[in-house]
Amino acid sequence: MAAEAERLSRIPEGDAAKPRGRVVNGNIRLGRVGGVEVRINWSWLVIFALIVWSLADGVFPSQNPGLSGGAHLAMAIVAALLFFASLLLHELGHSWQARREGMEIDGITLWLFGGVSQFKTQFTTAGAEFRIAIAGPLVSLVLGVVFVLLALAGLPSAVDGVAAWLGYINLALLVFNLIPALPLDGGRVLRAALWQLRGDLGWATRIATDIGRGFGYLFIGLGIAMFIFQGSFSGAWLAFIGWFLLQAANAEARYIATAAALDGLRVRDLMVRDPVTVDGDLTIGRFMDDVAWSRRFTTYPVVDAGRPIGLLAFSSVAAVPRSEWDTLRVRDAMIPLVSVPLLTEDTTAVEALTALSPPTSNRGIVVENGHLAGLLSITDLARSLEVRSRPRAAAAEAA
Repeated sequence: MAAEAERLSRIPEGDAAKPRGRVVNGNIRLGRVGGVEVRINWSWLVIFALIVWSLADGVFPSQNPGLSGGAHLAMAIVAALLFFASLLLHELGHSWQARREGMEIDGITLWLFGGVSQFKTQFTTAGAEFRIAIAGPLVSLVLGVVFVLLALAGLPSAVDGVAAWLGYINLALLVFNLIPALPLDGGRVLRAALWQLRGDLGWATRIATDIGRGFGYLFIGLGIAMFIFQGSFSGAWLAFIGWFLLQAANAEARYIATAAALDGLRVRDLMVRDPVTVDGDLTIGRFMDDVAWSRRFTTYPVVDAGRPIGLLAFSSVAAVPRSEWDTLRVRDAMIPLVSVPLLTEDTTAVEALTALSPPTSNRGIVVENGHLAGLLSITDLARSLEVRSRPRAAAAEAA
């Protein structure tokens, strides 16, 4: 699947803070490969099971009829695991090239539609986007050729069958990803070419997303026709892929429109300076009497010796039984710093908007040199986005 340039929050994400095997938002963290964090979404289990079933029940029995059912099942499991290893290598190609281009990597997530590389920063140039986008398909090409050569090497039947299928599926993945439909790799290659041609990322994105929508509608139509007239389950799958392309293309277009509306703004222009803070060792009772009673806000930065350690949401305090107010401390009820988006005053408004969007907290702490500089909420950004979008909408209507 295509590399996805997601602009994510700058949260401390050391290995100690994010232990292997931890489940967050449906994703299981497996560890790091070549410095890139790898996660698996629960939906991966669904497609893994479907692949094993289809290989063991249909593909390998017809391709290698002389083997037992147990052998076909073993081949299917090995092939499915190697297929997802191929997807991981495809995404690592994107991520490693992105690091060479100086981009920050959030990680790779394997899920229902394959894999996605997530970046904390956006593409800096058209050339950088092209090189990052093409890196994944090049990996798939190499893998496909290697597996095809193994299949032709006269190896035992079981190994030959697995290698032949992996060669076919990697080359098929290569062809599919080169379809010029954003957000597929081919769509990103197309956008990079258009961006280089005119020097206008917004225009290039609009063209690429329109083509992506076209392919989305095409896949949906073909899929429905195959399902109705041929009774083919693959038709439903093709329609589902078309729906995904349509949604992803729309999301890409919305991002570019948002980036244009917030262009030039940084966190320092929008944040609340000198917010009311709470000491982490204060009891909930003292907090209610000394702070909340006179200065009611929805969220309070929590500090320890002047350094931020988390956020206290008033809703969390309201959930604490009254009998525990005198024993429970603020630090026991707060959102810990590892789960709070950390921003700097120089962070762009676009990056901050992504950082504060679900599933992260809708408020972030602004930190400079380890000390609290301010507080920024998604409401602050939405208000600015609304104000800046009005002149553009009025100009569009007048035109």
